Amino acid sequence: MEVWFVVVVSLCISAIVSSLFNLFKKNLPPGPPSLPLVGNLIWLRRPISELEFILRRLKARYGPLMTMTIGPRSLIFVGSHSLAHSALIQHGAIFSDRPSPPATSKILNRNQKSISGAAYGPTWRLLRRNVTHEILHPARVKTYTSSRRWVLSILINRLVDSSKSESSVRLIDHFQYAMFCLLALMCFGDKLKEKQIKEIESVQRGLLLGFRRFNILNFWPRLGKILFRSRWNELMRLRLEQEAVLIPLIRSRIQAKQQKISNNREDDEAVLAYVDTLVDLKLPEENRELDESEMVSLCSEFLTAGTDTTSTALQWIMANLVKYPHIQTKLYDEIVSIVGYPKSSQSEMIEEEDTQKMPYLKAVVLEALRRHPPGHFVLPHKVTQDVELGGHVIPCNATVNFMVADMGWDPNVWEDPMEFKPDRFLATNSGEAFDMTGSREIKMMPFGAGRRICPGLTLALLHLEYFVANLIWNFEWIPVEGDDVDLTEKQEFTIVMKNPLRARISPRI
Repeated sequence: MEVWFVVVVSLCISAIVSSLFNLFKKNLPPGPPSLPLVGNLIWLRRPISELEFILRRLKARYGPLMTMTIGPRSLIFVGSHSLAHSALIQHGAIFSDRPSPPATSKILNRNQKSISGAAYGPTWRLLRRNVTHEILHPARVKTYTSSRRWVLSILINRLVDSSKSESSVRLIDHFQYAMFCLLALMCFGDKLKEKQIKEIESVQRGLLLGFRRFNILNFWPRLGKILFRSRWNELMRLRLEQEAVLIPLIRSRIQAKQQKISNNREDDEAVLAYVDTLVDLKLPEENRELDESEMVSLCSEFLTAGTDTTSTALQWIMANLVKYPHIQTKLYDEIVSIVGYPKSSQSEMIEEEDTQKMPYLKAVVLEALRRHPPGHFVLPHKVTQDVELGGHVIPCNATVNFMVADMGWDPNVWEDPMEFKPDRFLATNSGEAFDMTGSREIKMMPFGAGRRICPGLTLALLHLEYFVANLIWNFEWIPVEGDDVDLTEKQEFTIVMKNPLRARISPRI
């Protein structure tokens, strides 16, 4: 009992000292008053899950650079385009690290061997360079063309079957399944059976949906393992289930490749899988190869990053095209002007090269990403030295995040920012394409910006343009009779609709 008393008192004193130290730091960005130990939590009347709405109110009071104290930690939020550009582009190296991983992340992201979670350094550079050069290079992306055709045919057939048996179609389920098919093929190199896809989808979604439930385990983890033992056990069970599903697929791919090499039966037309690129990687800081658990973390990251954000964005695009039929008509007219009217067979598809000739299609996709970014914040950044930003000091090791949605909705940058107007992306004064990387200036950053920008940006845009073009070309999308398309957002790990889109589809042939 005495030992526990000493431990608890020590933790409280440490937190109070840390909080008092933060209070007296000079020239930190402004923010609401905080109390030792609990920070701003006692000041917040709403649940922590509604932090975004609170930040929006605080931004109006304290400006676009502000400090929130949650427990012993100070979090700095940036809600300005110019400040985001200064931090992520002009001071990119200083803002490119990650905070120390929370306890749950150490379980889900084994040894922090992932592109999104690794510290800024040699290991991160190796992992990022591997995926960008081996999988996401334009020449390599081209080799997956037949895979995208295969997945598109699956999606169209599922939509047709659902429309025949139901009065309306719930789209997000079909979009997620199609994206899982495509990303699983790119990851493991094979067209998996529906049962295998469902197993992968189940374990990935179980971890994703449990993300918020497990957050409580990150506050004083040693004590939490006693108080919330059942929740810790659930987290461990989900991770073991994930490994049980993904490790056999990883082993099967490695064995198949080794067998082909030993038998001199390498297929020149076979696609390179993400797993293939992980086998011979040697971690520079540890001089060893990846173990199976680390491969699971990297494959999980690959699947989630390419599936949930893309399927969510695809749902938002189609929701706006259902809600605003004049935009859908304008897009269909552009498609027809390039590829003609659909024929009597649904086996015909719009090719990827054709979508590059459709500026309005690109404008629709960009406007959806501006108006409905799949994530309203990026993953947290950590600064590696004291740095001045906007006239304030961001201290070394501070955690910094960026208000992605607010930047895309800023009325000082975007006219009628809450309206869905693709035409705003059709022309620029210079005639150049819109810069999604933010290297020149940041107007919106749905993929992040700077050195930690999402490496799959180009692939995501290709997938969105390809699937949207073919879905609009093949079907007319009609709202369910008597229902208004609900574009209300609900805060989750990614931003999803409060009520997932249901629509009636009518074949155009």
